[in-house]
Amino acid sequence: MAIKLYKPTSPSRRGMSGASFEEITKDKPEKALLKAKKNSAGRNSRGKITVRHRGGGSKRMLRIIDFKRDKTGVPGKAVAVEYDPNRSARLALIHYVDGDKRYILHPAGLNVGDPVISGPESEIKVGNALPMKAIPTGTRVHNIEMYQGKGGQIVRSAGTSAQVLAKEGKYVLLRLPSGETRRFVAECTATIGALGNADHKNITLGKAGRSRHRGRRPSVRGIAMNPRDHPHGGGEGRSGIGMPGPKSPWGKPTLGYKTRRKKKSTAMIVKRRK
Repeated sequence: MAIKLYKPTSPSRRGMSGASFEEITKDKPEKALLKAKKNSAGRNSRGKITVRHRGGGSKRMLRIIDFKRDKTGVPGKAVAVEYDPNRSARLALIHYVDGDKRYILHPAGLNVGDPVISGPESEIKVGNALPMKAIPTGTRVHNIEMYQGKGGQIVRSAGTSAQVLAKEGKYVLLRLPSGETRRFVAECTATIGALGNADHKNITLGKAGRSRHRGRRPSVRGIAMNPRDHPHGGGEGRSGIGMPGPKSPWGKPTLGYKTRRKKKSTAMIVKRRK
């Protein structure tokens, strides 16, 4: 994927960049693999805002993606590379020999016409999905299962991949894109290769409107508010926050305050991210 730069025809255009979409081979999505997406604008079932700064944005349809890769032993062929408005990675449309059609995340190096297959006997080739016990050490993988049979849950963003470091009995050691080293059950499935669209991180939005199109509403600094609206508010002119540490609008410590709870899966972390 390449980055497209715009001519500075206006102040917002100056420095703006976008995707060239040169890898996209099909404009219209597969109708049978679409689902309606309800926009909740960050509100819960009671209509109360639970996630701030969400709302509006372009209307989208969800693509039904095969994260499980459970068509074991059935050969398929990549017939198209498509855009997905709901994620940074591209999608590959796979036609299987039994007539089934499915979307998978598009890995870098998977071209239209290339064969794909999943299962423990599969070849170590980009786009193939295997249990991690069958994947050699040093291999780059993505769409990794955390629980066997649940489907890939991590390493699904554009340009990302994890590396198989070692195998220890019934576990496999992986280095994740964050730098964290983590154990996974060796029976869990992963897909070979790194995800495509690696230049996604280099795109400059250039103007507030492009953020609004994505459903992101404006965020106001606490220091610019009144004291009744935020702990940082008030004061004459530009002033400090006037307290030992930065706080959220509800008075909880923030910016560096650890909020991660102890989960069962935390025991699988060998080395934390830096």
